[in-house]
Amino acid sequence: MRAVVNLVNGSTVAGLAVAVAGRARVRRAGDGLLVAAGFRWPAPASAFCVGSVLVTRRADAEFRGDRRLFAHEARHATQYACCGGLAMLPLYGAAALVSWTLCGDFGARNVFERRAGLEDGGYSAKPLRGRLRRAAGVRAAGVRGNGKGQTL
Repeated sequence: MRAVVNLVNGSTVAGLAVAVAGRARVRRAGDGLLVAAGFRWPAPASAFCVGSVLVTRRADAEFRGDRRLFAHEARHATQYACCGGLAMLPLYGAAALVSWTLCGDFGARNVFERRAGLEDGGYSAKPLRGRLRRAAGVRAAGVRGNGKGQTL
């Protein structure tokens, strides 16, 4: 189903265009996914997903052998289908900016990365930035009343 949705919404076609532009070798990976291995352009990660195309700078066998990363990128393919295709890109960008604002890392608090499995994608959880952590700590500790109907 995911493969059909991503084909219809155009995201897989866009992924194939990215793969061809980066001179990657495209092969079927099963479950409606394609792997574009040997991507030659600079990328922020060793693998990323566009539609049902899992793009990686690694060799095909090396990427497929990393089952956790492969599963992580496959979850992103499902996210493309759920987000309506290329609308995933600005949504992901906004989530990355929120994550950066909260903790100084584009992936750690990014809802898309968290739902795809942070550790599987090579990310780790990060604490909130100092000021935000302190503000959250005050809220988590609760608000006490002063006995006169006011809160401190």
